[in-house]
Amino acid sequence: MPGPNSPRGSSREEEEYGGEAIAAVHDENTPLLAGEGIVDPVATISEATTVNDHKPLPVFQILILCYARCIEPIAFFCIIPYINKMAQENGNLEDADVGFYSGLIESLFSLTQMFLMIMWGRAADRFGRRPVLIFSLVGVTLATALFGMAKTIWQMILFRCLAGVFAGTIVTIRTMLAEHSTSKTQARVFSWFAFSGNLGILFGPLLGGAFANPVDQYPSVFGGIPFFVKYPYALPSLAVSTIGLSAVVLTVLFTEETLVRETPSESDEEGSGIIKPPPLTTWELIKSPGVPIILYTYGHLMLLAYAYTAIAPLFWFTPVKLGGLGFTPVKISLFFALGGLSQAIWILVVFPPLQNRIGTNGVMRICANFYPIFFALCPSFNFLLRQGFTTTFWATAPVLLMLGSGVSMSFTAVQLALNDVSPSPVVLGTLNAVALSLVTGVRGVSPAAFSSFFAIGARTQWLWGYAIWVLMAAAAGGITVVSRYLPDYDELKKERDRKRMDRILDHSR
Repeated sequence: MPGPNSPRGSSREEEEYGGEAIAAVHDENTPLLAGEGIVDPVATISEATTVNDHKPLPVFQILILCYARCIEPIAFFCIIPYINKMAQENGNLEDADVGFYSGLIESLFSLTQMFLMIMWGRAADRFGRRPVLIFSLVGVTLATALFGMAKTIWQMILFRCLAGVFAGTIVTIRTMLAEHSTSKTQARVFSWFAFSGNLGILFGPLLGGAFANPVDQYPSVFGGIPFFVKYPYALPSLAVSTIGLSAVVLTVLFTEETLVRETPSESDEEGSGIIKPPPLTTWELIKSPGVPIILYTYGHLMLLAYAYTAIAPLFWFTPVKLGGLGFTPVKISLFFALGGLSQAIWILVVFPPLQNRIGTNGVMRICANFYPIFFALCPSFNFLLRQGFTTTFWATAPVLLMLGSGVSMSFTAVQLALNDVSPSPVVLGTLNAVALSLVTGVRGVSPAAFSSFFAIGARTQWLWGYAIWVLMAAAAGGITVVSRYLPDYDELKKERDRKRMDRILDHSR
C-alpha cells in the first residue's frame, strides 16, 4: 500500500482495477501521444494488477479464519438434533405444535444477525477486523453455553437471540478472507470457506446428538451428576463453547489485522488538480450487468437450502403415522452428519474437476435440475416405513441422501458466480455483504415459515402429510428455470474491460 508521500490517483478506473495506488496526472504540458519516457496508464495499471494477482496466499491465516468460521454453523446446527425435544419438554407442547416453536427459535438467530450485520461491518471498519472478530467469537461462545441451560421457551428464545447478536464473526471473516486474497486466489479461498461451513454442518449435529441428555445416553458416566439431570441439554452447548474458546485463543495469538488505514497523500490535497469521482453506490452495484440475476439465484438457492435444513430434522423426528420417520436424536444427528460429510466430498472431490470441465454455469444447471427430484423422493422414505419395508428403507435412504447431497455444489458455484459477476475486485467485498444480508434474511424467515407448513401438513394430513414436499419440489422447479438464464461471465468481463480501457484512454488524453 502507498506510504504518506506516495502520489495516488483517485479515478474510478483505478479503484475498479484494484491495484496499488497509481496516478497519471495530466495537464497542458502532458504529451498527447505516448513516447519514450512517457508512462502508459493502461500498461501501468495492468502491471500493478499482475503484481497484485501474484501475491502469495497466506495459508496459515486462511486456515485460522476458516476454523473460526466453523463456530457459527456449529453453534447454529448443534441444536438441531434436540431442539424439537427440548422445546417440547420446556413448553409441554403437543407433537403437531413442536415445529412452530422450534422453527421460531431457529429463525430468530438469523433475523437478529440480519438486523445487526451492518453495525458489525461499520465497527470492523472503524476499530479493525481483528478486535471485532475476537469480541464476536467471545459473545457467540458465551451465548451458546447459556442456551443449553434454558428451562423455558422464552429463555430459549432469549439466549438464541443473544447468540445472533454477535453476528460479527461471519461478516468480518468474509472481509478478512477477501483482503488476504487476490483475484486469482479468491476462488480457492472461498472454496475453503465453503468447506469450513460444511465442517460446521457435519460436526454441529454430531455434537448435539452425541451429547444431548447424557444422563439417559451414558448413565454410567453422567448418571450421578445432578447438574446434567437438571440441564439435560447443557453438555452439547458446553462442548460447542469449548470449541469457540479455542477459536478465540487462536485468533488472539495468531491472526493478523487486514484493515489498512491510509494516510491522505499530497495528491489528494485540495488544489492537486485531481478530481475524485464518487465510488459505486450499493444501488449502482446491485444494478450492474449480471448482478441482479446472480443475487436472485443466490437467494433462491439459500431459500431451498435453509428450508430443507429446517424441515429435515422435523421430518426425521415426526412420527411415521404423521408423515415423518420417527427418528431418535442420535439417528437425526447421524443422518445430518452423513449429509454434511457427503456435501464435503462433493465439494472437495467432485466440484473442482467438474467445474473445470463444464464451467460454473454448467454445475449450477445440473444441480438445479436435480433439486426437484431430490425433494420429490423424500416422501417415499415415509411411504416405505408406513408399509413396513424397513429393510428397504435402510438400504436406500442413506444412499439417496448421499447422492442428493450433490446439489450442495451449487452453493460453491453460486459464490464463484458472485465473484465472476462482480464489476471489479474493489467492490467484491460490498457485493458479498449484500449477498450475505440477503441470505441471512432468507435464513431468518424460511425455518419458521417452512416448519409451520410442515406442522400444518402433519396436523391436517393433507396429501397424506406430504404437502410440504410438493411445495419444496415446486420451489425447486423455479431455480431450474432461472438457471437457464445465467449470464456469460467471460463476455461480461470482456465488456467491462473494453469500457475501462476506453475510460482510461479518454482520461489520459
